[in-house]
Amino acid sequence: MPEEVLFSSEQQYSREEVATYLHNVADKLAAGEAITLSSGSESTTMDPPARPTFEVKAEREGPAAGPAELSIEFELEWDEGDSGSESSDSELRIE
Repeated sequence: MPEEVLFSSEQQYSREEVATYLHNVADKLAAGEAITLSSGSESTTMDPPARPTFEVKAEREGPAAGPAELSIEFELEWDEGDSGSESSDSELRIE
C-alpha cells in the first residue's frame, strides 16, 4: 500500500521541550480530542479512535561496526473509519 505523508517535521529540541509536546498529545488523547500538528504553513488534524494500535519501537540504524543512530519511536495507527475496539493480550510497560 503506498504511503502518503500528511505532515512531517524533524528538528532538534531539548528533552524538556520534547516532553512538553508528548504531554500535549497525551492530554488530547486522554480528553478524546483530535490532535492538530502544525509547523509554518503546514497543518493536519488527526482524530484517533478510542482504541488505536500503539506501537513502540527502539532501533539502532547504521553499520554493524561503527557509530549508529539510535531512536525511540511512538506510533498510533488505525484504519480510516475504524472504531479501534481490538485489544491486545500483552501489556506494554515503559519505565
